[in-house]
Amino acid sequence: MIVKMKKLTLLCTPAQQEQTLNTLRDLKVVHVEHVQAPEGSELETARNHQLYVQRAKEVLSAHPEADPTGKDADQLVDTVWELIHREKELKETLQSLEHEHARIAPFGEFDPRELQKLNANSLFAKLYELPLKNTPDAPEGVSLSEISRNKTISYVLAVGRQEFSIPAHEVRLPDQSHSELHRHIEKTKKALAETEAEFLQYAGDRALVEQIAGNADDRVRFLEVQQGMGAEESFIYLKGFYPADREADIEAAAKENGWGYTFERAVTKDNPPTLLRNPKWLDPIKPVFKMIGVLPGYKEIDVSAIFLLFLSIFFAFLIGDAGYGMLFIALSLFGKFKTRGNKAVQPTFNLLMIMSACTVGWGVLNGTYFGINYDILPAPLRELSSTWLIAGGNEDLARNRIMFICFSIGAIHLTIAHIWGFIRKINSPACLCDLGWLCTTWSLYVVVLNLVLSMTELTVVVGIVLGVGVALVTLGLILSKEISGLITLLLDVISNFVDIISYVRLYAVGAASLAIAQSFNQMGLDAGHAASNVMPSIVGGLIAALIIFFGHALNIVLGAMSVLVHGIRLNTLEFSGHANVQWSGIEYKPFIKIN
Repeated sequence: MIVKMKKLTLLCTPAQQEQTLNTLRDLKVVHVEHVQAPEGSELETARNHQLYVQRAKEVLSAHPEADPTGKDADQLVDTVWELIHREKELKETLQSLEHEHARIAPFGEFDPRELQKLNANSLFAKLYELPLKNTPDAPEGVSLSEISRNKTISYVLAVGRQEFSIPAHEVRLPDQSHSELHRHIEKTKKALAETEAEFLQYAGDRALVEQIAGNADDRVRFLEVQQGMGAEESFIYLKGFYPADREADIEAAAKENGWGYTFERAVTKDNPPTLLRNPKWLDPIKPVFKMIGVLPGYKEIDVSAIFLLFLSIFFAFLIGDAGYGMLFIALSLFGKFKTRGNKAVQPTFNLLMIMSACTVGWGVLNGTYFGINYDILPAPLRELSSTWLIAGGNEDLARNRIMFICFSIGAIHLTIAHIWGFIRKINSPACLCDLGWLCTTWSLYVVVLNLVLSMTELTVVVGIVLGVGVALVTLGLILSKEISGLITLLLDVISNFVDIISYVRLYAVGAASLAIAQSFNQMGLDAGHAASNVMPSIVGGLIAALIIFFGHALNIVLGAMSVLVHGIRLNTLEFSGHANVQWSGIEYKPFIKIN
């Protein structure tokens, strides 16, 4: 659920400011909102230092573990920055040398100083790139010597006793010869390798640099809060939000430290942060919200449970293979075992376990195991499948039944959104809108089944229900004075129809995944059989196994991408649009000390 927030205004004297902020930071409860934009030279210096240390941490994090050097913190960061600058300069030098080396490579080995001497003695020598097609003529008295050529260009040395010019690209003389450039390139590469080796020496100090970076973050955060406080003649103050159930802690600290304070309810114009506090069984959905960067607004609804339930269902339909599901379960168990001491990553593996279990269940009902043809599955596995879904081998009927389930899931999904909206708005005329959308959703669901699957008839009752739904939505918009909604009402009805149809993607992607798996299975068997005719059987078997393995690996990657694209979309767009969840939440970040 979304935790109820209240507003805090806290007052103290300027002399108390630092102590007040330190105490507040220890409370770990107030989400501070700046009264004024934080600024000042001290804050600017702290931010620059934060970037300085953060860059040093990023560089060291890329290297393997090593023993600490024992250097103190400031000296360590300065040394790492010297290496960063040295590495940057060497890379720029190397890039410049390699570019120059490639530029003069077609002209072979020569000493540019010798050509410069000729120019000083009134014998002019120049390098040109002449096109092989429509080659320009050399001026009178100019001798051309071709050094090399490719398919389109001739690289030549032009020599004359007088100043001349050829209408073609003249190549600037280098400062160094080809061999000298090569030596400098090798020297620069060696210096880069030595710099890399020095970086490795400090890789063991990564933990110390991370601590320094954390301290720098703390300092910036402290100064931002300090500089963002409001000020009057005799006192300063800050504003923020806090969970209502922590009010007693703030009140006790205020009385102990002599602060002035006010507690207020959050009103309509306020924009409190969102703090989700759910049962432990909903923890698996948190990594998804974090990955896609969404959070419901404070005044919206917490859809964590619905999101978890339907994402698991969507995952099962999109992957659709019991074999893949069992593989994912095994990988999840292995991951949980390897990270058993890291509580932060456990919800991610738990989520994969839940979704994989749903995938196994759906794959078993469909008789799908690594894309193996249903007819050659072992009898026990065939008996576990659903005869209704398999439809006696009638592929068209089986397809229509799965599509029927997809459309039904969509209608139920959207229905939950509007029931939720109706309950939340029960004391407002706006609840009529959700009641109306319930009617339109189910009448349009019947229309979809008729148009796509020919499973229903469009009777007068369907039209009446649709009309009643539109009328209720219209009435709700008028009574709640949302007149602008009337302008887009027709488009919204069409969008409702499209949203129901969009759930067919669950079938389409799942069917495509099955087709890919079956195709690679057949390709592998055919290639293995062909190879076995001219090679030892073991070679043919190995070729078949490699093709099948590659095919299923590719299919799994595509399946994972489809979950990100389709499974999450149906929750964050279709469902959320009907539930009026705009994901406008501001993350609750209490003022705390990290290190």
